[in-house]
Amino acid sequence: MNEADTRAELIEPMLRTSGWGVVADSKILREYYFTDGKLQIGGKRGKPLKADYVLIYRGRKLAVIEAKNIKLKVGEGVAQAKNYAEKLYLDTCFASNGKEIYQICMQTGKEGLIDAFPAPDELWCKTFPEHNIWRDKFNEQPFEIRTKSPRFYQETAVNNVLAAIADEKQRILLTLATGSGKTFIAFQITWKLFQTRWNLQRDGKRHPRILFLADRNILADQAYNDFSAFPEDAMVRIKPDEIRKKGSVPTNASIFFTIFQTFMSGKNNTPYFGEYPSDFFDLIIIDECHRGGANDEGNWRGILEYFAPAVQLGLTATPKRKYNIDTYSYFGEPVYIYSLKEGINDGFLTPFKVRRIQTTLDEYLYTSDDEIIEGEVEIGKIYTETNFNKIIVIKEREAKRVNLMLAEINQQEKTIVFCANQEHAAAIRDLINQFKDSKQPNYCVRVTANDGELGEQYLREFRDNEKMLPTILTTSQKLSTGIDARNIRNIVLMRPINNIIEFKQIIGRGTRLFEGKAFFTIYDFVGAYQYFLDPEWDGEPIEKTIETLEMNQEFLRVEETLEPYIVNREEFLEANEPVKKKKLKIKLNDGKEREIQHMATTFFWGADGKPMSAAEFLKNLYGKLPSFFCNEAELREIWSNPTTRQAFLAKLDEAGYGSEELRSLQILINADKSDLFDVLEYVAFAIKPITRNERVFAAQNKIFAFLNYKQKEFLEFVLSKYIEGGVEELAQEKLPFLLELKYHSIHDAVENFGSKEVILNTFIDFQKYLYIPIAAQDASFKLFNV
Repeated sequence: MNEADTRAELIEPMLRTSGWGVVADSKILREYYFTDGKLQIGGKRGKPLKADYVLIYRGRKLAVIEAKNIKLKVGEGVAQAKNYAEKLYLDTCFASNGKEIYQICMQTGKEGLIDAFPAPDELWCKTFPEHNIWRDKFNEQPFEIRTKSPRFYQETAVNNVLAAIADEKQRILLTLATGSGKTFIAFQITWKLFQTRWNLQRDGKRHPRILFLADRNILADQAYNDFSAFPEDAMVRIKPDEIRKKGSVPTNASIFFTIFQTFMSGKNNTPYFGEYPSDFFDLIIIDECHRGGANDEGNWRGILEYFAPAVQLGLTATPKRKYNIDTYSYFGEPVYIYSLKEGINDGFLTPFKVRRIQTTLDEYLYTSDDEIIEGEVEIGKIYTETNFNKIIVIKEREAKRVNLMLAEINQQEKTIVFCANQEHAAAIRDLINQFKDSKQPNYCVRVTANDGELGEQYLREFRDNEKMLPTILTTSQKLSTGIDARNIRNIVLMRPINNIIEFKQIIGRGTRLFEGKAFFTIYDFVGAYQYFLDPEWDGEPIEKTIETLEMNQEFLRVEETLEPYIVNREEFLEANEPVKKKKLKIKLNDGKEREIQHMATTFFWGADGKPMSAAEFLKNLYGKLPSFFCNEAELREIWSNPTTRQAFLAKLDEAGYGSEELRSLQILINADKSDLFDVLEYVAFAIKPITRNERVFAAQNKIFAFLNYKQKEFLEFVLSKYIEGGVEELAQEKLPFLLELKYHSIHDAVENFGSKEVILNTFIDFQKYLYIPIAAQDASFKLFNV
């Protein structure tokens, strides 16, 4: 018997004997795939996780079973069963080979052989030993799946929140990585509460009144749209102009959406939220709750204290760190955590690479040959990244960075550039539009607090995946959290990142899945990649320390004398900083401007924040490259002839490595100016790629050694096309097009060469020299001049 036979003929009869699939409300899920498999190039996936059986009773998944062939010991399935139960947040798991059943309790650690699978009621009582009416009602209410079904971790998050509500817990926290669907989870929680008519009185007589509280209009609008499965009259968007128009806050709905600004503003300096009775809302959901500041003077703290009777659910993407300790102190430990690492490994979030770019002007020391345009320079002071664009501005430095960025990225891909402040964001926007390839005036736009409704419009258009304009956004703080734009391919850091929380939030702008997006790239001009090396990158939450949080204290000192409501700490501080002396503006000596040098290094990081080799990263992204060659010499021999090369590429294509995948790999290792041979050689043997230009220069003496003038002239033309377009120009099928391009007709080409055979042999024979090993290459290749 194989494993399938063991399941069908031995394990399933045992399950039916115990009542599974027989007793009402009991179900058996067979071959339950619960992850998508890690994302790889070309739309491929790594191996997803699949449970052989999941046991469901009264609407809840209760246990997982790992089945093994009858010929194997039952213990062979134990480790897998435990792993699946841990990921699915199940208390019980089993391993079985059809002869024996091994049971593990994930809560107590008790495990061992049992005679039969427990009956549905028995397993239910083991999982939920205490009776709870509302927990049972929540479980019996199905998820809303007309739009999409929840992923396994989303289902767990919903169940854990509802369990906390059933247990009458007042403050609840969920921590899930950016892009993992926190708003969808909030929707499913709201759906179950609405359908079961849960409310604070717990009498089931009315639908609950639920407030979704965000700190930006676009986030409240996103949530409102994501809740569209509810009846239209059940939802209301609370807006200041509507309140002023009607003369009162809206009350005739079940689900309310608003932002802090709206609730904190009101007539005669009184907040609008005060127009509601303090017990009006049954549940308040605070999106991106770490941004509000849970300290005594934080944005939403006063609102939540006023609505103290309500159950309060905080949603955040940031694990507990010293920078957001107050949030965790207010809400308590999360009822569920789903990390960035898990999201990438499970295939629900996109992997990334980091491209570190440094220039010789990352630091600046004034010398007398530079011109001071404005302000006062400190003689002998070394200006560093934290000073640039805040106290000192050097336009040539920013122009160099913009040119480097545009040279690195695909200019047709959506990109966000994070700048030092709003003024800097405007300057970078203008430089990008000056140097861009596109002819569109709104190719790059700024989206900051100062851009108002126009900025919001730009952001809506950027988020629309059907539109390619605007293509690049510049910002300072506004887009660091909460913006759901799935097709972002590049994140550019041109300002220092304050802490690891902010860094993770910014990284989260690129992690959302999108068709054809296998990875995204972080272009790091400021050294922020070092946060990956922080042991807290994706580790365990830290305990609260007695350390004073300088950032909070600085914020509070400013806030005490100004408006009580702040939408964003960084934007507020920037907008309200005291008037200082003029920024120092420097114009570099022309020689210095032309001599700015740069160095770019690619780093690869695992989802857990651990550095990895390029080979490991590529294996994670591609899987194992098919073994169509044994060594480097064999690869060279195959590649040196157009016929064998074409057959080899066809085999790669059949194995899932077509032209699109190879092109993506070329871009990934920054070898888009190299031959595909160099790319394969790098993946297989870790040999650093050279450019096509360098390859031609190194081989030209051997290529032209015994050729006549006409052959040499033709090959110079062919090689120029190779340098420009790549190895595809050397395919035998491309020869007629090259001849027509060079000689206008095949007939003229034959007359020039003497025969078709001479043309074909010339075209094929030179290629073996192009791929001869370059033993001692000069470090500085000259350009091949055609």
